[in-house]
Amino acid sequence: MKLPDPDHVLSPRTGLTREHWVAAADGLLATAWRYASPDQAFLDLPGRPSRSGVRSDGLEGYARTFLAAAFRTAHGEDPHNWLERYAAGLAAGTAGEWPAIFDVGQPMVESASVALGLRLTKPRLWDKLPEAVQDRAEAWLREALRHVPAANNWYFFPYTVASFLESAGRGDDETRQAKARAMELLQGWYVGDGWYSDGDGRAFDHYNGWALHLYPALDAHLDGRPVTTHLREHLESFHLLFGADGAPLYFGRSLTYRFAAASAVALGALTGETPLSPGHSRHLISQNLRYFLDRGSLSDGLLSLGWHGPHEASLQPYSGPASPYWASKAFVCLLAGPDHPLWTATEESPDEDRTLALPGPGFLIQRHHGVTRLHNHGSDHVRPFEGEYATEDDPLYSRFAYSTASGPTAKHNVADNHISLLVRGDRSVRRRIHPLGARDNWAASWHRPVFDANQPTVPGLRIESVTAVWDDQELRIHRVIGAPPGTTAELTGWATDLPSPLVGVRGWTGTESRPAPQGTAFVATAKVPVLTADVEGTVTLAAVAVLNGSVAEVDWNARVDEILRLTLDA
Repeated sequence: MKLPDPDHVLSPRTGLTREHWVAAADGLLATAWRYASPDQAFLDLPGRPSRSGVRSDGLEGYARTFLAAAFRTAHGEDPHNWLERYAAGLAAGTAGEWPAIFDVGQPMVESASVALGLRLTKPRLWDKLPEAVQDRAEAWLREALRHVPAANNWYFFPYTVASFLESAGRGDDETRQAKARAMELLQGWYVGDGWYSDGDGRAFDHYNGWALHLYPALDAHLDGRPVTTHLREHLESFHLLFGADGAPLYFGRSLTYRFAAASAVALGALTGETPLSPGHSRHLISQNLRYFLDRGSLSDGLLSLGWHGPHEASLQPYSGPASPYWASKAFVCLLAGPDHPLWTATEESPDEDRTLALPGPGFLIQRHHGVTRLHNHGSDHVRPFEGEYATEDDPLYSRFAYSTASGPTAKHNVADNHISLLVRGDRSVRRRIHPLGARDNWAASWHRPVFDANQPTVPGLRIESVTAVWDDQELRIHRVIGAPPGTTAELTGWATDLPSPLVGVRGWTGTESRPAPQGTAFVATAKVPVLTADVEGTVTLAAVAVLNGSVAEVDWNARVDEILRLTLDA
């Protein structure tokens, strides 16, 4: 990708300015459009198909790149005639080429990007279409209001369609009901600290920023209404979830969307709903963009399915060749014009060491020496109506810790940052997480060990867990309750090629290292430190872990007693 020469006066760290972001959008669009269908209704990017099939994948290519084009041309500059191409594709797609929108189907997802793109470019695209094409487009989009979304952030797809139709003078009771329903659900999903669950249950991840905040907050901004989604409060903690190198926290699903993680930061700067200075906001979004551009995220100019480069374990069954172009949401920053403080302020990069407990989502954030760790005592992605099955273990949610410098091991390798119990040869996983609190420098939770066995749980068996941190040190305490005779406990540490010891403090008797041949999104292969102990009944186990460092010489047993008094023994 060709970018202008860096500007280290305005942007001392990244060298990136608004001009570079415009060039990045143009570069991504130019390469993607090499794969357009003759009628321009589909962008059929190369790669493995999603579960929705190649026709839906081609629509996804059109819709997600249209979002980038819409942000890029929002101030009227379109030297490459992107909008002319999307207008032609819209006319052909709504004439019967695009797949119909149906219940919990991928075309509903893409309808939101089409609708938002049309709203942002209304004077230059929509208003110039023949009325017959407008009517066809409305008919296709309206099906998003008449079919059932998935029970999560998907409710903001019909919301976004409804918002566009209203802006185009085509609103009615149906559009008003779609918007009211989404906002009603959003209020119910709020847990505090600026965080929403992605649907009923406890699923907290990047969808907070790039969906649950972005759609309603951007709609309010475009309408000239106050933003009511706690965006400022969300950014108080979310901005810490980027490493000094620009890496976002590797946690949760859809990580192949990469620099979409920066969209909430950009939206905060655009709307003024942010605790960050304009220069700090620009540093975060530009460092995030540069992080991926510098680490092989492009293959022949296309965003690949993966993280740095292709990486299968970062994907989901719904991931298709154009899925990574959800990253287009980061270009919301271009809605801020050239004279906006986001672009005129000198870049700032305060590298703060900080510990922050978030009782709402059950998180403990530990930022030290430019690396952020998130200790997870509250996000499990298990829906309320689902049972707990070991076969559904998800490494992107079930581990106790995640970071901006490492990724979890793949599902069929040794699990990192995890405690498991071996009962009669079966190994447990962590599914539904029950928070016990988060405060100051600690967070706690309990879970029921689940086994892939005829009896998936053992009566009375549970594990209570606490993580407490000081600087770069992590104290991990686990109380096993109700372990039957013959049970073995295993604790694992960080999967990385960085020096990252795991040292027993109380109860652990064995130590070893195990390979993870499939590696992580950061390293091709990894070694994982393991502690072991035979347990029966109720046993308290404690260990210290460090990511890229060494264990401090302090009285760790005394610290275990101190934390227990504040938490499990309180």
